Amino acid sequence: TGADIVPIIGENRVLAFYGLKRLNESPRPGMKALSRDHKRFGEMTITDIVFTIAPRINAAGRMKHAKNVVSLLIEKNEKMAIKTAQEIETYNTDRRAEDKRITKEALAQIKSASYQESASTVVYHPQWHKGVIGIVASRLIETYYRPTVVFTKSKDYLVASARSVKGFDIFEALESCSAHIEQFGGHKYAAGLSIREENYELFKAAFDKVVAERITEAQKIKVIEIDTELDFSDITSGFYDVLKQFEPFGPENMPPLFITKNVMDRGYSKTVGSENEHLKLHMCSEKEKLSEMNGIAFNMGHHSQYVSKGLTFDICYAIQENKWKGNVSIQLAVKDIKTL
Repeated sequence: TGADIVPIIGENRVLAFYGLKRLNESPRPGMKALSRDHKRFGEMTITDIVFTIAPRINAAGRMKHAKNVVSLLIEKNEKMAIKTAQEIETYNTDRRAEDKRITKEALAQIKSASYQESASTVVYHPQWHKGVIGIVASRLIETYYRPTVVFTKSKDYLVASARSVKGFDIFEALESCSAHIEQFGGHKYAAGLSIREENYELFKAAFDKVVAERITEAQKIKVIEIDTELDFSDITSGFYDVLKQFEPFGPENMPPLFITKNVMDRGYSKTVGSENEHLKLHMCSEKEKLSEMNGIAFNMGHHSQYVSKGLTFDICYAIQENKWKGNVSIQLAVKDIKTL
């Protein structure tokens, strides 16, 4: 339920709630081994499932074979479970390296080609790893927010993963290009397809034409829907306890998003990550200088120069617990920063 990103409402929410309860109270040896180095302090949450457990389970199938995960999940011997979990961790490390490498190559391909006037992104390299191209398609949308198709070669065909932007039906777009496609399947926001190599340029042109004709101006802009505006003084442990009652979160029951305007650095914000790509924030608001708040902004390290100057900015965020070495504190999971 969590890993496949399905609506967390009705029966799904009930199953997710009791599934997590069981997972925390009496996990199988395989799940225990898989989560022991990655579970946040305290109980496992749906976030742990989606961002740490599921990627590792998927990595085995992407990089080697899914039977490794089946073996892990049915394993009864704790030592054997730990051994298999370590192997799966290696697959995940390899998957992340491939994901990073291919994304970098795809971005270079987009920059070097004549994509400036394109309504879509379609890229191809015969040696890209088939198990990672779906992740890469999603990564490319983070940079170029438009319907995206990433191809690689598999035997006699080119195979691809397609990903869409909010509101645009990529399955219908592929249907309109079916004259150039051998097989395809999927849904509104994600699909897979295969084509003959000689049809690549024909498909690319046809797909871009369909997207250009159908996509609306609103669908070209990534929109974050904010629930309400807060002051930092509103964010108390009691308020967070109320928010937790809405868990587990997921599609159609997403964590509420808030905005606080005119905040500023308290002098301790800094970039973090191997390439300084993330931003760890320590802030106060301009009107409430005594109310301080910590936050983490993934892939927003580029804002650090502005933030460090002491200038005000607006932030959009969800509220979460930060659990580290037995200490628990409230922090903001920053979704966007608007410099003023």
